[in-house]
Amino acid sequence: MPMNHSTPKPIQVAAAVVGNALEWYDFIVFGFLTVVIARLFFPAESQYASLLLTTATFGVGFFMRPVGGILLGLYADHKGRKSALLLIIVLMTMAIAMIGFAPTYAAIGVAAPLIIVLARLLQGLATGGEFASATSFLIESAPANRRGFYGSWQMVGQGLAVLIGALLGALITRTLAPEALDSWGWRIPFLLGLIIGPVGLFIRRHLQETDAFLEASGDASGRPNFGTTLVTHVKQVLVCMGIVTSGTISFYVILLYMPTFARVQLHLPLDQAFIAQAISLTCMIAITPLSGLLSDVIGRKPIMIAALSLYFVLVYPLFSWLHDKPSFGSLAAVQIVLCCLLGVFFGPISTAIAEQFVARSRSTGLGIAYNLAVMIFGGFAQFFVTWLIEATGSPIAPSFYVMFGAAIGIVATFFLVDRAWDARLENLERVPASMSPQRT
Repeated sequence: MPMNHSTPKPIQVAAAVVGNALEWYDFIVFGFLTVVIARLFFPAESQYASLLLTTATFGVGFFMRPVGGILLGLYADHKGRKSALLLIIVLMTMAIAMIGFAPTYAAIGVAAPLIIVLARLLQGLATGGEFASATSFLIESAPANRRGFYGSWQMVGQGLAVLIGALLGALITRTLAPEALDSWGWRIPFLLGLIIGPVGLFIRRHLQETDAFLEASGDASGRPNFGTTLVTHVKQVLVCMGIVTSGTISFYVILLYMPTFARVQLHLPLDQAFIAQAISLTCMIAITPLSGLLSDVIGRKPIMIAALSLYFVLVYPLFSWLHDKPSFGSLAAVQIVLCCLLGVFFGPISTAIAEQFVARSRSTGLGIAYNLAVMIFGGFAQFFVTWLIEATGSPIAPSFYVMFGAAIGIVATFFLVDRAWDARLENLERVPASMSPQRT
C-alpha cells in the first residue's frame, strides 16, 4: 500500500481545528444566548418555563448525535476520514444558516421553534460524526511519539469555538441595547459562523487520507459494522464513555452554562460573564496542547487522573465561594482555576480514547462511545442543572453534577489502557494490551 506523506502536517491540524471549531461554534453560541433565544422563540408564562423549553431544545440535538456518530463513523471507516469531514462541514453550515435566518415566534408563531428544533437535529447529526472523524484523522496523521500533542488540537478547536462565541457574546451584549439585541443582534454570531464554513471546506478538500486508513481499508474482511464493533469492543466503549462523561459534563456546565448561571443566579451582567469566560478559556486553550505533549512523555493516565482528582476536590468550595461573593473578580478566578484543570485533562483525552480502537473501526467505535456519553450526560446538562437549582433551592447545585462526572471519569481512567508508547496503532488487535510496551 503506498504511503501518503504529501500533505503537510500543519494543514492536517488546521483542517481538524477549523472544521471542528465550526461544528462546535453553533452549539456553543446557542448555549450562550439561551436567555435571549428563550424570549424570542419559546415564550411562556414564566422565565423559568421559557428557559426550560430552550434548554430542552438545546438537548434535543443530542438525540441525533449517537445516530450521527454511528452513521458518519461507519462512513469514515468505509469511505475515508476526508470524505466524512467534508460531508460533516456541509451539514453544519446548513444548520447554522437555518438558525441565523429563522423568523421569531412573534413573526410566524409555532413554526419558529419548529425551525430551531429541526436545525438542532441537523446539528446533532453532523456533530455526532465530527469528534470521531477529526480525532481519528489527527492521531493517524501524527508521528508515533506525538499522538498526544496532535490529538490535543481536537480540544483546542472546541476551546477556540467557545472563546470566539464568548467574545462575540460579550461584544453584542455590551454594545447593543436590549431592544436591538432581541431584534437583530442575536443573529450576528450565527451569521458570522457561516464564514467559517467555506474556509473549512476549502482546507478539507485539499487533504489526503491517512496511511492508517489506507492500510486498514486494504483488508476487505476488516470493514466494520455497528453490531460487530459494539460487541467486540464492549470494554473499550464503556471505559471511553466513562471518561467522556466527566469531560462532557464539565464542558457543558463550566464552559456553556456559566454565563446563564452568572446572569440568573448571581445577577451579574451578561457581558461580564462573557469576559470572564473569555479570560479563562484563553488559559485552557494554552494549557491543552502542552498537556497533550506531556502525555507523550509520561503517559495519558497519570495526567488525567491527577487533573480529575483536583477537579473533584475543588469544584464545590469554588462554587460556594462564588455564591457567597458574587462579583466579576470572583467569577473570573473560579473560571480560570476550573478551566486550567480542564485544559490539563483535555490535553490527552482525545488521543487516549481513540487509541483504544484499531484503525479499521476507530471512527465507529469512538463515535459510539463519545456520542452516547454526550447525549446522556451532556445534552441535557443545562436542563438538569436548571431543574436541580429550582428543585433543591440551592444555587450551587450544578457543582454536585460536575463532581458526579469527575468521579465517573476517575474510575474509568483506571481501566484505560495507556498506549502512549505503542508505535503502530493499526496493529493493536494483533498485539494484546498486556504485551504493548508501557512504562511504569
